[in-house]
Amino acid sequence: MPVALIIGASRGIGHELALQYKAAGWRVIATARKEEDLAALQSAGCEALSLDVTNLNDCTGLGRHLNDEKLDVAILNAGVFGPRTDGLTAPDQQQFDAVMHTNVWAAMRILPIVLPLVEKTRGRLAVLSSSMASIGERSNPAGWLYRASKTALNSVLKDVSLSTEKAICVAMDPGWVQTDMGGSGAEITVDVSVAGIRQTLAALKPADNGKYLEYTGAEHGW
Repeated sequence: MPVALIIGASRGIGHELALQYKAAGWRVIATARKEEDLAALQSAGCEALSLDVTNLNDCTGLGRHLNDEKLDVAILNAGVFGPRTDGLTAPDQQQFDAVMHTNVWAAMRILPIVLPLVEKTRGRLAVLSSSMASIGERSNPAGWLYRASKTALNSVLKDVSLSTEKAICVAMDPGWVQTDMGGSGAEITVDVSVAGIRQTLAALKPADNGKYLEYTGAEHGW
């Protein structure tokens, strides 16, 4: 039975990833912070792990728990948007730390733990990025702290991809999705986004290692 690890599965895209992989017959290990979210994941048949990605002890504990696992797919979904600015409004220290710790620092802690487990199966490792991370395709500065964090996350993923010859590692843009973060006016539903992510990950070839992709499989410009 193939195994999927979904980090940040309490709601939205992460929760739907856990549900869809489980429905497809996979064994799913999924993380969340709150007891009610962990209970919901367990009710759906997932193995639920308590994890706050900004907590060093939690991240270390994840490594201990997963020590003997072989992961076919691992997806780092946990993330926050931060202040919804339209222009060059500087974030305060608390805002900056919250976004950068969650979206970037957590990845730098967790991905080195998860990568060897994905390498065991020559599997796929993905971080949930955003079209807003692209520098070359950028046309406005809205949400510039979030943009900066996701661009940094892409950089982290690229370095991870250069550190392996066994796993296929990608930054994945899920599209503009109807979630709490994306809003009700977004372009696509969660189930459409997640189905696309799963299909794209399944179709990856070794030459795709280190790419920045849309959920449709199309390649983004960095």
